[in-house]
Amino acid sequence: MKCVEKGDKVKVEYTGKLKDGTIFDSSEKHDDPLEFEVGAGQVIKGFDQAMIGMKKDEEKEITIEPDDAYGQRNPELIKEIPKKSFPQDQEIKPGMVFMMKIEDGRQFPAVISEVKDDTVIIDLNPPLAGKTLIFEIKLLEIAS
Repeated sequence: MKCVEKGDKVKVEYTGKLKDGTIFDSSEKHDDPLEFEVGAGQVIKGFDQAMIGMKKDEEKEITIEPDDAYGQRNPELIKEIPKKSFPQDQEIKPGMVFMMKIEDGRQFPAVISEVKDDTVIIDLNPPLAGKTLIFEIKLLEIAS
């Protein structure tokens, strides 16, 4: 029976949890299995590496440390910006997520950490940075 190798296209069902059991994502939530090319950098490194050697219909649980997931939290990605940069007619509060646009036009999510009198503290770290992730995965299909 064929085992997954780098370059294979795979379809997997998965559930991603944190150490405390909180589910942060699953293929069920997206109504479709996850499809990607193994080794092409389309998923986090630890997930990619876990696929190597799996066989069709195999199931396993993997634990991925932050360095092989979304990295460690970077204190340099916490910024203080003027409150006037936000729409004045919109209430802003900690925990809110908004899309920031950078000079080259790309957008990415930022989380409001704290609202002060004249400034707002935003966190540009990925939400799962610094966290150990646990995935239950089932390999549905392998295509070379």
